[in-house]
Amino acid sequence: MTETELKTNVVAKSSVKTVILASMIGTAVEFFDFYAYGTAAAAYFPKVFFPQMTPLLATVLSLLTFGVAFVARPVGSFLFGHFGDSLGRKKTLVLSMLVMGVSTIAIGFLPGYQSVGVWGALLLCGCRFVQGIGLGGEWSGAVLVATENAPADKRALYGAFPEVGAPLGFFLCNGLFFVLEKTLDQSQMLTFGWRIPFLVSAVLVVIGLYVRRHLEETPLFQLAQENDKTTKTPLKELFEKNWREIVKGTFIMGGTYAMFYTLTTWSLAYATTALGFSHSEMLLLLMGAIVEFAVLIMTTSVLADKIGRKKVLLTATVALVGFSLVFPYFLSGQHNLVGMLLFLGVGFVIMGTLYGPVGAVLPELFPTKVRYSGAGITYNLAAVVGAAVAPSISTWLIARFGPHAAGLYMFVLAVASVIAWLTTKETKDVDYTR
Repeated sequence: MTETELKTNVVAKSSVKTVILASMIGTAVEFFDFYAYGTAAAAYFPKVFFPQMTPLLATVLSLLTFGVAFVARPVGSFLFGHFGDSLGRKKTLVLSMLVMGVSTIAIGFLPGYQSVGVWGALLLCGCRFVQGIGLGGEWSGAVLVATENAPADKRALYGAFPEVGAPLGFFLCNGLFFVLEKTLDQSQMLTFGWRIPFLVSAVLVVIGLYVRRHLEETPLFQLAQENDKTTKTPLKELFEKNWREIVKGTFIMGGTYAMFYTLTTWSLAYATTALGFSHSEMLLLLMGAIVEFAVLIMTTSVLADKIGRKKVLLTATVALVGFSLVFPYFLSGQHNLVGMLLFLGVGFVIMGTLYGPVGAVLPELFPTKVRYSGAGITYNLAAVVGAAVAPSISTWLIARFGPHAAGLYMFVLAVASVIAWLTTKETKDVDYTR
């Protein structure tokens, strides 16, 4: 039987509208929260939680707290992956959003160094770790809700819906910071303004929980349950039978993550401390670039359904190798607007091409009974490799070797991504019901 025929035989099935909203809202909340943290870590946390340090050390330490959640994310993917593969996608997605939302809101209430000393930074790391655990179960569940409801010839398109949540969350978060910085002065932003986005995220969490409670379990997981093809030990089976796919997927995605946080978190910190751009200027430029990012996610995902994932993503990964070597030259001179526009414009074309189709690729590497665990662990290991330390390493490389060394870490990961793709078969026509 075909995938379409199998899905037709399953009684409970969500509408396309519900699938789109349920998959997109989670990643929108995820990236809203992460961008709120990244923006605050670059602009405000050095002064709020590390005022006793030199400006450079305070920035590096602040960006390292940004990486705490990436270390926690594989833990979350192990935890939520187990439940997602043994109990179902829907229940696990609701729980992961709840954990993520509560920890994010808690960050908005944390006292700074002036009130509790180093305890403020420790509490920040604790909340960030819990946030990372929740995030560890979010992405894989969201893309499975989309792709396991998709027609066989439109998996990349459906997988792009949760991916579009990334620029949506980014745009909303940066837009809110832009308005706040235009409304409040610097002392007000340091006192309470930076907290507002973390508290506002509660609204998105409530919406997300409401939508997901009205979501049906995915047809393919229901089918697996009916045919007794689920497993009570998904992690054991995953690492026994699919460890090669985990390694390949991690490096396929690693370069993408390094680029993503270089374009966003690192560029925001570097442009406002070394290039003469104001924080609000950079937020406005990033908001414009993120629209381009969203368009590329959708168009390249449609292309990946037509000509295959490997052709699209391998081409973009090779482009990433070149970009990692040349982008520091775009960022030379003070307030170089043309250079910054080239950096963001070219960067987000490559980034959108890389990020869109991967929503289908990583799940396609794994069979249904370990797909939640496999896609989630792979995605979050890539986050550790590519993003946990990327902003801090880039800052250190520049301080040690000069501005033209900023792309070296991304270059190494981009080359590893090319090698991973060259050893991976096309996934477009795999049997997704397996």
